[in-house]
Amino acid sequence: MIEMRTETTIDAPVERVWQVLTDFEAFPQWNPFIRRIRGAPVEGSRLEVFLGASGTRGMKFRPKVLTVVPNRELRWLGRLGLPGLFDGEHIFELEAIGPGRTKFVQRERFRGIFLPFLRRSLDRDARRGFEEMNQALRERVVAGGQGAGTAKA
Repeated sequence: MIEMRTETTIDAPVERVWQVLTDFEAFPQWNPFIRRIRGAPVEGSRLEVFLGASGTRGMKFRPKVLTVVPNRELRWLGRLGLPGLFDGEHIFELEAIGPGRTKFVQRERFRGIFLPFLRRSLDRDARRGFEEMNQALRERVVAGGQGAGTAKA
């Protein structure tokens, strides 16, 4: 197993960050990494996600939502093929760190027999995608949802 982790500080309350993070319909307008997401952030539901860092073709998958704690955590489990081949547990965490300030953590735990073959692209592309999304989320939240980000579906 490997875990990738990035974080950023956003000058907004956790409720506002959560609102933008869970407004899946708006993702194509601002999110350069998770370019499209369909479904609802409800535990046990399936999402349809299309993601990829800038400069990559991207990929489509159907993760299962594992955890939804409003204003604190959203977690899903995605798989490439059968369980155990390549699984990724994606985790978004929000923490109030002062009045009107939020620490946003994006991390993913990767495991499976294909992990050694995909590790280099994860280190290169997935990490860049996380950072691109973190920056775009920060800009979107601070701008109040008006025109921030440069995502394309």
